[in-house]
Amino acid sequence: MLLRIHPQNPQPRLIQQVADCLLQGGVVIYPTDSVYGIGCNIFEHKAIERIARIKNADPKKHLLTLLCSDLSHLSEYTKSINTPLYRMLKSYLPGPFTFILPASKMVPRFLQSKRSTIGLRVPDNEICRKMLQAVGHPVLSASLPGDRVEDYTDPEIIDEIFGDKVDFIIDGGIGGMTPSTVVDCSTDNWQVIRQGEGLFEE
Repeated sequence: MLLRIHPQNPQPRLIQQVADCLLQGGVVIYPTDSVYGIGCNIFEHKAIERIARIKNADPKKHLLTLLCSDLSHLSEYTKSINTPLYRMLKSYLPGPFTFILPASKMVPRFLQSKRSTIGLRVPDNEICRKMLQAVGHPVLSASLPGDRVEDYTDPEIIDEIFGDKVDFIIDGGIGGMTPSTVVDCSTDNWQVIRQGEGLFEE
C-alpha cells in the first residue's frame, strides 16, 4: 500500500500507522537521506525472514543496519564507545553514513555478523526520524534488492515492483541514487569500506 507522507511535515496519524505496522511485525519501504530502504522491527524474526526472502539473502552473511532516530540508542545496542569515537559519530550524524560498530547483547544474535558487529545509521530525514520516534527503538534497515537504482528513486515504481511484497511503501518524494557511506569503526583504525553519499574525513 502506497502511503503519501509530507517530507517536511509528516502527518502524525500516518506516521503512527506505519509505526503500528512495524511493531506488529510488518515490513515497510521508506525514504532516507540517501536511497529508499526496506525495514522491519528488529525483534520480529518472521519480518526479518520476509526481508531476507525479498532480497534473496541470508541475514547472517549480510551486514544489517540499525536505523536510529538519534544517538541515544548507542549505549544500548553497541559496546562501550570511547570519547573520540563518540565525538566523531556526533559530528557526522544525522547524515548519510552507516557506521560499523561492535554489537552489544541487546542486538538479537541473528542480526549480528560473524564479527559480532552491526551497522548503525541516523538518517537526516524527517519522515524517517518521526517513524523511528513513534516505534520507540531502532528499526532494521536494508537496501532494496537488485541493480535497478534509477527505478528505486520513484515511490510509484517501487510500489509496482514491491507493492505485493511489503505492507507499506512510504511516498516521501523522489529519493536519491547514491547509498550511504559505510565506515568500519569496529577497531581503532576507522576505515571507509564503501564511498557513498557522505564524505568522511579521518
